[in-house]
Amino acid sequence: MAVLSPFRAVRPDPRSAAHVAAVPYDVVNTDEARALAVGNPLNFLHVSRAEIDLPVETDPHSGAVYELAVDNYERLKHDAPMLTEETPSVYAYRLRADGHEQTGIAACYSLDEYERDRIKKHERTRRDKEDDRTRHLVDLRAQTGPVFLVYRAAAAIEAIVARVAGSAPLYDFAAADGVQHTVWRVAPRDMASLVECFAALPALYIADGHHRAASAARARRELRGDSGTAGECDTFLAVAFPDSQVRILPYNRVVRDLGGMTSASLLRALGERFTIGKGSAVPERRGDVSMFLDDEWHTLTLGAAGHDVSPADRLDVSRLQHEVLTAVLGIGDVRTDPRIDFVGGIRGTASLESMVKTGRAAVAFSMYPTAVDDLMTIADAGGIMPPKSTWFEPKLRDGLLIHEI
Repeated sequence: MAVLSPFRAVRPDPRSAAHVAAVPYDVVNTDEARALAVGNPLNFLHVSRAEIDLPVETDPHSGAVYELAVDNYERLKHDAPMLTEETPSVYAYRLRADGHEQTGIAACYSLDEYERDRIKKHERTRRDKEDDRTRHLVDLRAQTGPVFLVYRAAAAIEAIVARVAGSAPLYDFAAADGVQHTVWRVAPRDMASLVECFAALPALYIADGHHRAASAARARRELRGDSGTAGECDTFLAVAFPDSQVRILPYNRVVRDLGGMTSASLLRALGERFTIGKGSAVPERRGDVSMFLDDEWHTLTLGAAGHDVSPADRLDVSRLQHEVLTAVLGIGDVRTDPRIDFVGGIRGTASLESMVKTGRAAVAFSMYPTAVDDLMTIADAGGIMPPKSTWFEPKLRDGLLIHEI
């Protein structure tokens, strides 16, 4: 089952929603966040990435950053202004971009279920990133950006969502990147039905936001202490989408140098292991990887994966990691090796070409996207996907719905 809980959202006045809404804190670096928020004091990045309002040399994990985040949040409540719902509610949240549309249910979800693996994970988290968001949560006493969940599509939920989407929205605006964000408050009768429908789901899956969820669990332990008293900190803010609607873009790879090899010796080494030939920038099917080297695209055909390997090891990103990046190019731990970097599919293959042509990388790999069914299969088996396996697009926005704890 999946426990869905209404909550008293803190949310911007509809007239300022488009100004408050911000990209997730973890998809931009400090410089990018500063550029996005410049000239807009309402942008939620002033809260989620408060270091942008301090000198450039400021450590983003210093105490001053978290103190300023609290101050900026209180100021935003007044200036936006931010409204607090009188009664707990559930929301429908639709994303539209480039002809794609997906609608999820924004609510609070159970941290007990998360810790018992009934809300399933596919990714390991890093302690330093957990430390950052845990302190942010505890200092603000608020979950300010939603986790992205996926569930196996259910007709009963879709019927309710369709009915809700026929009502007047709370918000409906296009962000600067062209994504249309529409949010509705769910009527009490439909809210009760959604609670029942979610209770019948076999599982929920974290698609994006593992660090947010892990930090919410740690914040709960800190805030509850020894009292064990139940409260708002027992749930976490998330939007759950049906698997039939979510869109995964590839997560591409670039390698800074060839580890002492020449382009010719790299092609020979790869040719001894795989079928390789001239190709296009985008792989046509699973099992193919496009490689940009010396101003040319090549198609690297990995071939069929063995039946004796795990679902996670059958993924193209896993096979590239083990059979090419490690075995041929000598990349160590892809989480920490400075020779490798990852480029979200939203940036397109032109960005890969540019990085190689300008010398910022020696070779680039354009991947075929991982399927959402792969994610759920691996999570069901208790497996872990390789780092940077999925890029979900479009992204939810921080600051539109806040859960104070």
